[in-house]
Amino acid sequence: MIYRCITVDDEPLALDKISGFVEQMPQMKLEAQFGNAREALAHLVKLPADILFLDIQMEQMTGLDLLAALPEKPQVILTTAYSEYALKGYELEVTDYILKPYSFERFARSANLAIKRLEEKTSTPSADFIFVKTDYRLVKIRLNDILYIEGMRDFRCIVTTSGKILTQQTFGSFEEQLPSSAFARIHKSYMISVAKIESIEKHRVKIGSELLPVSESYRESFYKRIGG
Repeated sequence: MIYRCITVDDEPLALDKISGFVEQMPQMKLEAQFGNAREALAHLVKLPADILFLDIQMEQMTGLDLLAALPEKPQVILTTAYSEYALKGYELEVTDYILKPYSFERFARSANLAIKRLEEKTSTPSADFIFVKTDYRLVKIRLNDILYIEGMRDFRCIVTTSGKILTQQTFGSFEEQLPSSAFARIHKSYMISVAKIESIEKHRVKIGSELLPVSESYRESFYKRIGG
């Protein structure tokens, strides 16, 4: 399988270098390259990629800002000359972190890790339930019972047909666990079950008795999902 890649870096030489490395990987196709994060975000909202190679320190919009704004997160490999960003990158659940300057061998290790994760994701048979860590135990939740997930500072609240469950699991983790065909991110603080939508009006989704906002950054990808 060939995986679609995007490269983003505001230094032309660095951008040419990593784009050239991508083209040397037989399982990767360079779909586009960008010299700033804003243009990359506009492209990714319309056409999500499989793998994103992303510089962090850029003017106007940083790589971390772009990552936080993405409605659908690909496998992300951060590239930077500043090691102090490593911890923040892993908090955002990126695939890997490459410190500049780097060799093709170091790049290839990260690229192969991203490919491995993509292959594992597509080869794993889908289950009708997930396990979520709450307090000191794992709770089994059936996908059909989930109405929506709400972000509440350090916690995520899973609202189900039978009640609510609090967890510190991140939205990024849920996006990996839950099938994209059945669940959609509509806001930085909300992820919903598409099957549980009752109606949509004025960029608000009605699920049960709740009206949940569809934020501007998620609207295009969400409405495309539901054919609206």
